Amino acid sequence: MKIVIINYGAGNIQSIMFAIERLGFTAVLSNDWKEIKAADKVIFPGVGEASSAMKMLIDSGLDVLIPTLKQPVLGICLGMQLMCNKSEEGNTAGLEIFDVNVVKFTSKVKVPQMGWNQIYNLRSDLFKGIAEKEYMYLVHSFYAPNCADAIATTNYEVEYASALKKNNFYGTQFHPEKSGDVGEQILGNFLKL
Repeated sequence: MKIVIINYGAGNIQSIMFAIERLGFTAVLSNDWKEIKAADKVIFPGVGEASSAMKMLIDSGLDVLIPTLKQPVLGICLGMQLMCNKSEEGNTAGLEIFDVNVVKFTSKVKVPQMGWNQIYNLRSDLFKGIAEKEYMYLVHSFYAPNCADAIATTNYEVEYASALKKNNFYGTQFHPEKSGDVGEQILGNFLKL
């Protein structure tokens, strides 16, 4: 199986590569269109600020490629947010894969939300064998509100979509690669899709 992690300069790449290796697979880092299109599975990571990350995607032309991919694609954290219509962070236009706008937590809660929180209302093969209310690791100041594409929910000030799915595209607000055995099982489930 060929697994490609999209390398566009805004990814938390090492921990994802190590998690995939622990599952018995090898991933390739690439921003090459042909290599990404030929992959069996694509992981779209993201760490940092939305508008600068989107600029890096646009500069490499990956903003055009990603929405056309036909194989399973997993966006993680900012990667998932960039797959939404737009983000309040830097007033950034997204890839318009998931039909939801990313918004900021209010000042009533500590931002960023950092640490472990529960996921529930799980509804996808991504969560095969995963119990309701398992804890996942999150670090974020912006979130996707609950919407038709939501396949998992988390509560922090409000209930929001901690995972999204539309066709072959999946996204997790949490970091499966930093969420212990349960996170690794979710990554393993993605690789089996």
